[in-house]
Amino acid sequence: MADWGPVLIALVLFILLTPGLLFQLPGKNRAVEFGSMQTSGMSILVHTVIYFCLITIFLIAVGVHIYTN
Repeated sequence: MADWGPVLIALVLFILLTPGLLFQLPGKNRAVEFGSMQTSGMSILVHTVIYFCLITIFLIAVGVHIYTN
């Protein structure tokens, strides 16, 4: 049986936390910009830290598992 939980969680978080797609933190003109489709080095760093924290919580602390046959 394959465990698809980590793969699915990582994919969803990667899509949602892509800087500039849904939101950018910090933005170029404001603290948070929504749908700007732009990015900066600082926003990449912030989104990377958020991604790491959330994937650690979901995979290690909560233990999300999705098994297939």
